[in-house]
Amino acid sequence: MPNVGKSTVFNSLTRAGAEAQNYPFTTVDPNLGVAVVPDARLDALAETSGSAKKVLATVDFVDIAGLVRGASQGEGLGNQFLGNIRECDAIAHVVRCFEDENVAHVHGGVDPAGDAETVNTELLLADLGTVERRLERTSKAAKSGDSKLKAEAAGLEKLRDHLSDGKPARVFPRSDAVEEILRSLITAKPTLYVANVDEESVAEGNRYGAEVEKLATEEGAEAVRLSARLESEISELPEEEAREYLALLGVDHIGFDDFIRSAYKLLGLITFFTTGEDESRAWTVRKGSTARESAGEIHTDMQRGFIAAEVGDWEDIVATGSWPKAKETAKVRLEGRDYLVEDGDTMVIRFNV
Repeated sequence: MPNVGKSTVFNSLTRAGAEAQNYPFTTVDPNLGVAVVPDARLDALAETSGSAKKVLATVDFVDIAGLVRGASQGEGLGNQFLGNIRECDAIAHVVRCFEDENVAHVHGGVDPAGDAETVNTELLLADLGTVERRLERTSKAAKSGDSKLKAEAAGLEKLRDHLSDGKPARVFPRSDAVEEILRSLITAKPTLYVANVDEESVAEGNRYGAEVEKLATEEGAEAVRLSARLESEISELPEEEAREYLALLGVDHIGFDDFIRSAYKLLGLITFFTTGEDESRAWTVRKGSTARESAGEIHTDMQRGFIAAEVGDWEDIVATGSWPKAKETAKVRLEGRDYLVEDGDTMVIRFNV
């Protein structure tokens, strides 16, 4: 929704400087930014290796226009909003969970469940329109007797009914008959609810945030709690002052750390590391990636000429004090091209070009 703190959240996440004002549709064109993924594991590896440089993993964020009732029919900036959101891999749905008479609410009062329902209804209606159009075409084509088209039409009918019942596509049973269209639906995208609370509610939460967390649980989605205003203020402070401020509020880390990590996980991503005196780096791959595929993230030559991967767990590297010592104590093993990389693996790629 407009005026829920989306752009403030985005600015603090990415330091991109998107305009954030107290009126709807400030964000007309999408803002793009990159947020680093905090990772204490990389910090420990860099310290262990005495690395001169440390490179964190990143997540790309897009700040798009707020959505209002009727967006699926083009109200507000609906068509543009829906077009922008279709291009993303996951949705972070910021929900207003704070009271502030100086920040207007487009519907007159703070109502997290109602706001979420407004947005979700518009997304469902947009998806329902997509499915109905596809069903109409497929049903006509299925009259030819093609069994594959008949199966698709039957699947589309079930999907239509599912969406009509107010259920997002992400909880619809996957099948070959509907897999293609599911990939195009907005409500099939993994979703993270961001409960934007006031500063006083960061540590313990409030009743509004509890509504959002309950909604996320019911939908099979994730939820995080943060205060966009607090995070914005914290981002401007020196590190020591920021820690002291957070301690006064009874929290030990900023909410954006949880947000970014949750977004990373939501996208089905994992991290593997390389480490040495020159650099320690976090590399991002899809969960289920092989050692050879992961080597390609470092350099295409490594994937093309892949021979094997030396693999050790980051904790073992830190515990033994160095990569060479980990090898000496048999904490490093040799894996082939089809080895499935695990989150936290530290690797050296052997390759030949």
